[in-house]
Amino acid sequence: MSDADPVRTSLEAMAVLLAPDHPDVAEQVLHAHDDPGGYVRAHADRLAERDIEEPVADLAWIALVDALDAHLLLVEFDWKEDPGEIRAQLGMLASRPSADPWVLFDAAEKSLPTHEFLTACGRHYREVGAALAVLDIESDCYPVVCLRAARAEELTALADRAGFTARILGG
Repeated sequence: MSDADPVRTSLEAMAVLLAPDHPDVAEQVLHAHDDPGGYVRAHADRLAERDIEEPVADLAWIALVDALDAHLLLVEFDWKEDPGEIRAQLGMLASRPSADPWVLFDAAEKSLPTHEFLTACGRHYREVGAALAVLDIESDCYPVVCLRAARAEELTALADRAGFTARILGG
């Protein structure tokens, strides 16, 4: 594939943005983009968990989500996740901010439904210079990444250029 392919270029840039210390993330994403059949064969076990047995249109996006998850740079939340579990899993992200935003939450926020709680998390993460974003895989889950707030708009623009959706939480 040519470097003139804007989708490929954007996918690679997102992988580098979200996993700067893990070049294998970009390699996996580009493999899924450049050779979908080969990627499906190479990652059949992982893709089977998502009921993917053959190349699909969003395969490179799924590859990004899975590769980030493998490096503790993404966590997937069910649509009915407990706020305490969300906090615990966000705290295990390798990209989490050094200041724990949990102290900024008030008692009422700690019992919100999943989407509202994640939105509150996003607001509080912003207060400590971080951002939470959902990499939308058109499912009933929330694949969430954490990055520097200053780079959040860059992520959403790159996702859009690649034909996918990244939404900043609480922004």
